[in-house]
Amino acid sequence: MPKIVGAPQPWQPEQAGIKPAARAWSPVGRVGPQLSSGLLLYVHVPFCRSKCRYCAFHSQGYDQVALAWYLKTLHLEAEFWSERLGRPKAQTIYIGGGTPSLLTPSQLAAILDTLRKRFDIEPGAEITVEANPDSALDVSWFRALISMGVNRLSLGVQSLADQWLAALGRPHSAAQAVESYFLARKAGFANISVDFIWGLPGQSLRQWMEQLKRVKEMNPEHVSCYGLTVEPGTPLEADVAAGLALPPEQEQSRMFVYGAEYLESEGWLQYEISNFARMGFASRHNQGYWEGLDYLGLGPSAVSTIDNRRYTNSRFMDEYDAAVRGGFLAEEPEVLDEPTRLKEMIMLALRTTRGLDLKEHARRAGFDLTKTHAGLIQALHQNRLIRIKGGRLSLTKEGMAVSNVIIERLALAEG
Repeated sequence: MPKIVGAPQPWQPEQAGIKPAARAWSPVGRVGPQLSSGLLLYVHVPFCRSKCRYCAFHSQGYDQVALAWYLKTLHLEAEFWSERLGRPKAQTIYIGGGTPSLLTPSQLAAILDTLRKRFDIEPGAEITVEANPDSALDVSWFRALISMGVNRLSLGVQSLADQWLAALGRPHSAAQAVESYFLARKAGFANISVDFIWGLPGQSLRQWMEQLKRVKEMNPEHVSCYGLTVEPGTPLEADVAAGLALPPEQEQSRMFVYGAEYLESEGWLQYEISNFARMGFASRHNQGYWEGLDYLGLGPSAVSTIDNRRYTNSRFMDEYDAAVRGGFLAEEPEVLDEPTRLKEMIMLALRTTRGLDLKEHARRAGFDLTKTHAGLIQALHQNRLIRIKGGRLSLTKEGMAVSNVIIERLALAEG
């Protein structure tokens, strides 16, 4: 069964099917590429108390020795990039993982202090920290985040039913998730995003809609709803191979379409396949990814794309540390040629409700996508999977339900 929307984690290039380009190296000076706008800064905290059964992202067991080692190396990496890029501007900061809420306030404050020292953080920058309910049950922890300038919280709820939390291997209960949310509110957070997963084992459309009604009662500013995907090598893959049943594909499509319609009817505007926000609360950081802005990832396994070069840190702490301390970090970037960038342009733009700017695509590609691939476009349009309006090609909700297949077809058409 094709993946319906995407992995239940913050967006990374690999999730859109972006493959590495051929490796090449063209030296740049000590002050690297000149950036046209502020960077998106992402910090990966690679520690979890336990591994969720669906998760294919890099994380490792939490212990104080490994954490201290990681923090020292992270500060050195920030220094490296600051010198290389000439202390560039940054318009957003996103601290994700892993489980950033395992860090103490002083540890998080030290990270933010380093970023402010090494980068020119724009006034009013969006600063997000991810938290898991089991490690964020102290109102003083939330208050400390606000005091250090964090203005957006992303809470990994995933479900408000204990049976599905157990199936996912989540370390918290539904009651803890609700408690954590309202503690953040009590502390003063005015911009909270909650993550949920649909298409869970044995879940029906009715049960998913009941979950969303409970989201309405919580009333967060932002809601992310991700379709469960079975990633290779995860315990969930083994569960499914052993007979664990996921909802049929048609039922999953209904969950996506009806869920999106319900959220929009209640005032959360869909601005990307999996993301819904009250007016003015769309994630600036993630929007920057989909608009193709330069981003810098710090930490093990983090990915960066700067001036058409993509850098990927080692997922292993010892290799990551050796690269940072040895001074050979980012020595072999993947250089993104124009055909690769055009494919990524389609992949990223079609994740958003604004869609692909056909005139801009034609300017860069040298051909009109709607004419060169008229047969494919017509078939998608006749099946009500795409719409063309105001010079933009976008997916309908039915198209978003099978977005991976459509995006792959259109991106392959680029070749």
